[in-house]
Amino acid sequence: MPKTKRDYYEVLGVGRQASLDEIKQAYRRLAKEYHPDRNPDNRAEAEERFKELSEAYEVLANAEKRRLYDLRGHEGVSQQFGPGGFDFRRDFTHVDDLTDLFGDLFGGRAGRSGAGGLFDLLFSGGGQRRRAARGGDIRIRMRLTLEEIASGVTREVTFSRFEVCAECQGRGGKGTMACPTCGGSGQVRRQSSSFFGQFVQVAPCPDCGGEGSKVKEPCDKCRGDGRLRQQRTLKVRIPAGVASGNFIPLHDEGHYGPGGRGDVMIEIEEKEHPLFVRHGDDLVVEVPVSYAQAALGGKIEVPTLNGSKRIALPAGIQSGKVIRVKGAGIRHLDGGKGDELVRVMIHVPSKVGKEEIELLKQLETAATEPVPSPRRPA
Repeated sequence: MPKTKRDYYEVLGVGRQASLDEIKQAYRRLAKEYHPDRNPDNRAEAEERFKELSEAYEVLANAEKRRLYDLRGHEGVSQQFGPGGFDFRRDFTHVDDLTDLFGDLFGGRAGRSGAGGLFDLLFSGGGQRRRAARGGDIRIRMRLTLEEIASGVTREVTFSRFEVCAECQGRGGKGTMACPTCGGSGQVRRQSSSFFGQFVQVAPCPDCGGEGSKVKEPCDKCRGDGRLRQQRTLKVRIPAGVASGNFIPLHDEGHYGPGGRGDVMIEIEEKEHPLFVRHGDDLVVEVPVSYAQAALGGKIEVPTLNGSKRIALPAGIQSGKVIRVKGAGIRHLDGGKGDELVRVMIHVPSKVGKEEIELLKQLETAATEPVPSPRRPA
């Protein structure tokens, strides 16, 4: 039977209302406690606990992933990770937090692309060789209009990626020889210091990538790399309700590598709309009305993303009041729809004609409700 996942808040030992700082502090404390090098007598269990902590932190330290998890539990974030679920190499995006925590133990700072190397140092399994390297990820920025975001859209993306070389079938050439750097072992040893003390680390050989061998006669077509760049076009379905900073992962569509393909990460960027301002899944728009319309009420036309719509304007409405138009906003990622918030602004003309001046004077004389006294702002 598959192992039941524990609640992420329980894993980190924090409450459901915990702040980002509290989540980060809990993760850093537990990551230090369960670092495999601090648990040499129980390394396998420490590795599993460390990975469990990292998965929980990956979700709860990201506002959108945490929102999905709070709504639908583990099922809500399952699509955020690749096949087989969370993979430290591929899915952990907070390597800098670990690097800051453990300092020189990991040989300096690293970005997301450095997660594979960090994983090898953490979970190299003693004298075992590194598993075949997975291809790199590709990040593509996609700019979307508010109209596209509101209803979802299918877009084509064209990019170049490394494909296996057809000439050498990815081998990089003919024949093999022992790597001169590691002597065929696939590993190099190095000593480092941290606040835990002195460590002798076994790391994959940087020259042969942990394979222990190198090609004797490099392929003329790929020059020994085993890969060539080629153009690729994909249709991508963007769901309604995404926002700037969200990522749409296309698993196994990235660069080729001996250990499998990387991913393509579509980063969403929202274009500024000339009329509407977005607040979550709601839209806000200001609609000017005349003094007479505000006083008498009636029907007015307001813009929406799907054309204009007539709404009721209550008599005596004050400037700045908001009328909520249900369901005229953006579709939620998890179903439902936001609203449109129409902020009514009473328009005072900067110039008035003689006839208007006379009528306004009569109106001022006939007013039944005096202008209120000065008051403290709300």
